[in-house]
Amino acid sequence: MEERDAHFRHILLYHFRKGKNASQAHEKLCAVYENEALKERQCQNWFAKFRSGDFLLKNAQRTGRPVEVDETHIKAIIDSDRRSTTREIVEKLNVSHTCIEKKLKQLGYVKKLGLWVPHQLKEIHSTQRISICDSLLKRNEIDPFLKRLIAGDQKWIVYNNVNGKRSWLMQDEPAQTTPKAEIHQKKIMRSVVGL
Repeated sequence: MEERDAHFRHILLYHFRKGKNASQAHEKLCAVYENEALKERQCQNWFAKFRSGDFLLKNAQRTGRPVEVDETHIKAIIDSDRRSTTREIVEKLNVSHTCIEKKLKQLGYVKKLGLWVPHQLKEIHSTQRISICDSLLKRNEIDPFLKRLIAGDQKWIVYNNVNGKRSWLMQDEPAQTTPKAEIHQKKIMRSVVGL
């Protein structure tokens, strides 16, 4: 592509030095190269450069951030913390956000939400539940309160709620599992009882 563009620019410079204008040079290009020729506006832009005294045939260097980023740096950041956000990676590597997103897609990384798995009931918890049920049955023998219950539900409300985060994984990798939080010191039980 660059070689072809350079070839066209040499032809344009030749026509410029022959005293032709941009439209005439464009017609000559179209006669030979047909659909592959430069657009007339591009020819006009190059003729304007030639008139200003600029005869360099290469494109000027563009300003801005370079789009090249080392894949090993991205992999190292993700390997150190799978839950890194694209914003954190951008800040560490000092490149554009779209550049990071494209590289992550090229590398095959996708964001997956972790799965909550229920914690296993330990022996002490099951014995506590049995003893509570026994005490409620004994209390019911003295004061039959269970006949007055229609429905009941309970829920532990934890002050320290841990939100699941997305982590970077390869497309064929399963999502990471996170066990639900164990009993915390700061929590309350909400009971809903209908009579």
